[in-house]
Amino acid sequence: MRYVEAGGARVSVIGLGTWQFGSTEWGYGREYNDRVAGEILQRALDLGINLVDTAEIYGLGRSERIVGEAIRARRADVFLATKLFPIGLPFMAGPRARASARRLGVDAIDLYQQHWESPLFPPGATMSRFRKLVDDGLVRHVGVSNHSLAAWQACERALGGPVLSNQVRFSLVHPEPERQLVPWAQREGRIVIAYSPLGQGLLSGKYQSAPPANFRRFRGDFTAPARARNESLVAALRDIAARHEATPAQVALAWLVRKPNVVAIPGASSVRQLEENAAAADLVLTADDVARLVRLAG
Repeated sequence: MRYVEAGGARVSVIGLGTWQFGSTEWGYGREYNDRVAGEILQRALDLGINLVDTAEIYGLGRSERIVGEAIRARRADVFLATKLFPIGLPFMAGPRARASARRLGVDAIDLYQQHWESPLFPPGATMSRFRKLVDDGLVRHVGVSNHSLAAWQACERALGGPVLSNQVRFSLVHPEPERQLVPWAQREGRIVIAYSPLGQGLLSGKYQSAPPANFRRFRGDFTAPARARNESLVAALRDIAARHEATPAQVALAWLVRKPNVVAIPGASSVRQLEENAAAADLVLTADDVARLVRLAG
């Protein structure tokens, strides 16, 4: 496994996203939540993945509980990230961070992120509470999610220190963060965390003929016209994968994490998928591979 070091943090370039842990909308069922999720997390740590990302909103706290149970005996192996959903008054940030820590079973959260820009309050209202959480030792690093560059920078000014990361939708289907967020992160020693790095499965090549059976079938990227538009990109991923003895998903992940200061947090429905995701950290694409994908991206 490879790692990115920035702002005093060391995180694996392939992490583990856990939205699906405890969340009924994915349709994975009770066996997945009771047994498979824990097995996935244990195997991730065995493979050197240390970035584990969850949120209070995922399964209404169930994801945090599943993660906390799975890492209980291996806390030192984990760079643990969770998120505050910005609905409610800013003063609630402290009690909600402590509630997340209790569900996770930890004394400190490595990365506490504001999940979205607040629709009601300016950055200073929440970031001042995040600053206190850092000063009190409950939070080690502050991050944001789904923030524009201007909003990320505003949060830094309000915090009075580095906001380590910005977790955003980023993939070959949605390469927009490449324009502003990634260059700024590289220049300033910050990290861009790519969620949905496989376009929620679109880039795996499994859904070209039909959309997924769960909630994803209603997403715009899985409509028939959208799948048709991305046919050339998926075909290129398949071709490049065949030449590298890899999978299309691994190629899509490798395209992301070859970029300095970028890490990806794909989810996993099985231990096997987790292992394939982890192996993408060591896949080296050629300059021609990258140029071909860039031409087809977005």
